[in-house]
This record gives sequence, C-alpha cells and structure tokens, in this order.
Amino acid sequence: MSQIATIDGNEAAASVAYRLNEVCAIYPITPSSTMAELADQWSAEGRTNIWGTLPEVVEMQSEAGAAGALHGALQAGALATTFTASQGLLLMIPNMYKIAGELCCAVFHVAARAVATQALSIFGDHSDVMAARSTGFAMLASSSVQEAHDLAAIAQAASLEARLPFLHFFDGFRTSHEVSKVSLLSDDDLRALIDDELVLAHRRRALSPDHPFIRGTAQNPDVFFQSRETVNPFYARAPSIVALAMERFAKVSGRVYRPFEYHGDPQAERVLLLMGSGVETARETVEYLRRSGEHVGLVQVRLYRPFSAEHLLGALPATLKALAVLDRTKEPGAAGEPLYVDTLTVLAEACASGRLERMPRVVGGRYGLGSKEFTPAMVKAVLDELRGPSPKNHFTVGIQDDVAHTSLSHDPEFVIEPAGVTRAMFFGLGADGTVGANKNSIKIIGEDPAIYVQGYFVYDSKKSGSQTVSHLRFGPEPIRSAYLIQSATFIGCHQFGFLERLDVLRQAAPEATLLLDCEHGPEQVWDHLPVEVQRQILDKKIVLYAIDAKRVARELGMEGRTNTIMQTCFFGISGVLPREQAIAKIKASIHKTYGAKGAEVVRKNYAAVDQTLARLFQVRVPEAGTRTSTRHRLPLVPDRAPPFVRQVTALMMAGRGDEIPVSALPSDGTYPSGTSQWEKRNISDFVASWDAELCIQCGNCSIICPHSVIRAKFYSEERLAGAPSTFKSAPIDARGLPGVRYTLQVYVEDCTAAACASRFVR
Repeated sequence: MSQIATIDGNEAAASVAYRLNEVCAIYPITPSSTMAELADQWSAEGRTNIWGTLPEVVEMQSEAGAAGALHGALQAGALATTFTASQGLLLMIPNMYKIAGELCCAVFHVAARAVATQALSIFGDHSDVMAARSTGFAMLASSSVQEAHDLAAIAQAASLEARLPFLHFFDGFRTSHEVSKVSLLSDDDLRALIDDELVLAHRRRALSPDHPFIRGTAQNPDVFFQSRETVNPFYARAPSIVALAMERFAKVSGRVYRPFEYHGDPQAERVLLLMGSGVETARETVEYLRRSGEHVGLVQVRLYRPFSAEHLLGALPATLKALAVLDRTKEPGAAGEPLYVDTLTVLAEACASGRLERMPRVVGGRYGLGSKEFTPAMVKAVLDELRGPSPKNHFTVGIQDDVAHTSLSHDPEFVIEPAGVTRAMFFGLGADGTVGANKNSIKIIGEDPAIYVQGYFVYDSKKSGSQTVSHLRFGPEPIRSAYLIQSATFIGCHQFGFLERLDVLRQAAPEATLLLDCEHGPEQVWDHLPVEVQRQILDKKIVLYAIDAKRVARELGMEGRTNTIMQTCFFGISGVLPREQAIAKIKASIHKTYGAKGAEVVRKNYAAVDQTLARLFQVRVPEAGTRTSTRHRLPLVPDRAPPFVRQVTALMMAGRGDEIPVSALPSDGTYPSGTSQWEKRNISDFVASWDAELCIQCGNCSIICPHSVIRAKFYSEERLAGAPSTFKSAPIDARGLPGVRYTLQVYVEDCTAAACASRFVR
C-alpha cells in the first residue's frame, strides 16, 4: 500500500531526485532552496538512494559552478542532478548546451520563477524555463504537488532511455511551497521504473583511461552544421519514450499521465491549452462550467520539449472551433509567446498537410506573471472571449491594461469554491510562527485518511516582520483550487492592529468565524473594533472569538511566539477534528518540532496548549444595526503624501496591488525614492525606552537597530526652548562641546522589536 504524506512540492520532487541520483550539485536559490537543503540534510543523516549508496551533495559557489560540477559528474559516469530557478537557471545555460549536446542523461528540477527585468521578483512564472528552451533539454511540466513527485521519476526514467537531459519544472511558490497530501513512491516503485541496463549504458559512456576517446572537440565550418543535425533522431523518438515511461509508471502506481492530456467535454468547441499550476484552476473551472451545460475543455501540456505534434493533435477534440493558448511568460517583441507559437505552428502545418481538416481559431494570451493570481473568473473570461467571431488575440488576463488595452475583463464575483471544503485564512507576521503552525495543522489534519488538505502561504518580500497570509483548505475530495481562498469560512487575525489598516474580512463568507488575538476583555473587544469591521461582522453574521494570546505567551516565557496558542484555538473552534484528538496531535507535533530545543521549550508549549482553551472566549455581537465604535480604519498614508504614494504605494500596502492599472506603474522600474517614510506598520507591542541616567551614549543601539528606529541626536541646548516636559535629554558625554545636549529617540511606528526587545524594552 502506498505511503501517504503531507508535504510541499519541493520535498515531493526532491524525495525522488535524491533517491535516483549519486551526486547532487547545489547552490540554493529561492524558491528552489528547499530541494537543495533537503538533499543536504538527508545526506548528512546517512539516507541512501535506491542502490544503497549515499548520494554526495556538493554545494558550489555559484549556480554556474553547480552546473559545471554536475557536467563533470555526468562525464565520469555518475547519476547527477541539481535544483535551481530564475537567474540561477540562466547561469547554468552554457553548461546545459554542453550537457545536451553530449547527450548526457540528467534531470534538473526547477521551481520556475520570474527573471528580474524592470524589477526583481522572487515569485513564479515560466520566464526562466523559457529562456532555456533552446538548450536541447527536454522539458516536463508538473501542475501539482503530486505531479511534481511523479514526473520527477518519469523524467529520470525517460532521460536514461532517450539519452536526453530533462528539465522538470513546476511553478515556484504556487506548487513548490504548496502543502498537499501526496501518495509517495517507494524505493521498490522507483526500482521498477529505472532500467539498470540503461544506468550501466550511461556508465559505459563515461570518460575513462581504460577506454580512451575524445569528447568536447572544436569543429570548423566544414562539419559543425552536420554534427548538430545528428541528434535529430534522439529528439524525434523522445515523445514516444516519455509516453511509454508514463505507461510504465501507471502500471506501477495506478496514476495515469500523458504528454498532452485532454480534460472536459468530448464535444467541446471552446478549449484552453496551458501548462503548470494554472491547469488545476482551469480544470476545476471547466468541470464547473460543464455542469452548467457549457461545451468547454482543456488541454494540459506536460511534455513541452520536444514539442510533439502527434500528441497535441491526438489530444484535441474533433469538435474544436476556438482554442486559447495561455503562456505564463512574456517575450517582448515576439510574434507571440512560446507555447502559443509552438501550438499555432503545429496546427498550421497539420492543416496544410491535410492531417487537420479545419483550422480552428487560435488566440494567445498571458496570465500569472510573477505569481499573479489566476482564478476561475479569469478562466471563464478567456472561455467567454472564445464565443465571439473575432476573439482578442495576444490578450492579458488578471490585470487592467489601460495602456495597450490587451486585458480581458473578468467578474471577481464568479466564485466556485467547492462545497464541503473548510477554507481558513490566517493573518500573521513573518517570523511570528503563524506559517509554521499552519503547516503543522495541515499535517495533523492530513493524517486522517478521509480528509484531503491544501496549504498555500503568501509572503511579503520584506521577510521577517512583514505580513503573511496562510490559506488552508480541508475537504473530503482532492483539492484542485490552485488559487487563493476567495470565500473563507474561518479567519484568524493574529495581529489586532491589522484590523485598523487592512480589510481582513473582505474574503469572509457569510456566517464565517473570526478569531482575534486581542488584549481587550470580553466586554471591551466589540467597542475597540473599527466601525468598518463591526459593519462587516453584522452584515455577514460572523461569529467572533478572541483571546489575549500575547499575554498567555508572555506569562509562559514565550514572548512573541503565539503560534501554538492560536493553532490550539483554531482546532478548538473549527471542529475540523474532535477537540481531544486535536489536542493530542498538537502536543505530538510540538514534541516533534521543538524536541531538539530541549525539554523546557516543549514544556512551555504544552502549557500554552493547556491554558489556551480556558482563556478563549466568544464575543457577544450586538443586534444588527448596532455599532458602538467611534473608531475608523486609519488611512494608510496621510493626505499630504505625494500622488504616487497615495495612488500606488498605499494600494500595495493595503494588499490591493492587483487593482493598480498598467498606466500607474513606471515602465522602466524607476520609482521615486523616500516612499518608505509613509509606510508606518505599528506592529510592535513593546518598544525600547531610553533611560538617560543609565545611557553611556555609545550609540551601539542605534547602530544595531535593523530598521533605524533608534536615532541618536545632539544639538544646542537653546533648541530645547518650548519642548514638552516629557521630552528627554542629557548633557552630551564628550569634551569640548559645552551647552550641547544628547537625545535618544525611538520611532515607535517603525519598530518591529526584531533585534532589541529582549535587551532594551522597559
């Protein structure tokens, strides 16, 4: 029986890659770093591959070095792999040309990510893998965590037989960091897929003094062209090899894959074609529309290189009239994006040769760049566009393009969240433990064989101290919703201050549950809510719970770590699992997570669990129409802020950057400076307090403060005229400066308490 595990896409791919290789040449880069880190960890723990040997994990000084080391390992006859993304992949391209040109067997696993253009983006799209499409690597695209696991094995098996290197990719963050329940391949499953004779053939092709030959020569114009054409037969038979590897995989695992796979109505007239995680969203939407009587379908591309005309034509329904090809990349100045051009070429050639009776209308569009959301509403917008006699070509979806007018409009109210699925959102701060606790919650719930789980986590590039939003789904059926929650049945707000600046309840479903970490008592909570929040609670009939988690944490010596407390509240309120069962599982998870940090840490977390439910209370919500608060949400920026800050920066701070039109953004990435002065997050509960009598005026606190919150000033004593009585100052401790005063000020609104709270807080 297959082992079930709740893991993310990176671990799903790395689990297979590590067991099928002897050398892992690594140089970690976001979002692929986890794959390299896991390989390094497993090697240190002494885990062996399927042949009983310990893989050698070598960390180089750059991605180019990792590719070079891998190339050398392959030429020595070893089975080798690497993990990368974005600029890291681009640095490997020179070696990739050599690896492919020498017909080496290898698999690169890529968490596909945007390449820096007008700005750096650490988030996902296909611009990096598209930059590598001319290297000669075969390319396999996974659309889910399960596929990332399975196609990693299929790629390895196909590479050995085809004698082509493979680039196996899946969407960065969307799939690489999505946590889901996966059926794991055992070592025996992998042995059944890998032909040892092909491994031996790979070894026999290695450079060796025992059978000397020359490889890597220089060629003149007389023979280079001909030599490049010698590889054509290898690429011609590669699609069939991949298809056969997928058939063997189906016999081993029971899971069926095809190079191009059709989903939808057999008589569909309007069809989408795309690859990556967007397939999951498109497939869910197509199934929903079919139940409404629409004749629509979807072609999923798994084998992108070599691009197989035979498998593409075989996947299209005979009734096809209009086809929309969606690319998750932008190729400025090109006649079209890569997948669109490839598809159009195949269809045009098939029509010209008579293999295709009628040329359908074919349009191309872009979506999801830099991990931009791709929702069912956007899928529907594309399918609706195909209804017309002249659908827009080279369109975009998911943005408002008021410059080139490429965008399709979509209805954000079109929500198809499956019934019977618990949908929970948690708002926290980076490094406060919220994300870690939610990952534990997913794994705890995923242990129930009757429940499917999914977890996706939205991070800010500012890392520690920035906002995080966790999106968790639990349900009785496999979850294909590869997009953020649009209608949440549970919302946890782990920072009360968020309510004053953000629309935390925007995605709340009617009669949802709201859990607040709040310092106010049962009778005071309601009055401290902003009017806008009260209105939403009343209008949507939201059930409100609260707990002073920060106080519980302080009393237990766990300053700033409220994750265990809020996790316990979630299980106590939501009913996803029986309460006693959930408490036992939380404690088991605590021991596993914190056991290495010592018994005292485990004890404190156990105590937090035991005290939490006693401190949790439900807030009585007044009758509809009763709002007792005089507080309103604070403006994110003042009216005196520059226009760019008010119109662009403020929307980004509010989490509404998706609403910003193309015309509002600089075309070359040049932004005005000094805008951070308008972003006041107010996230710290405690700040440093200056004691003028104890201070030796060394300035070290100001130097180490990571956000420049502690500011040292010296000035003439006359400037204190008219200063408030509470303004602190001291004579400067330096010779030759008579009449000069010294003040250490703390800019409260910018403080994150990241570095100094334990030493300076009073």
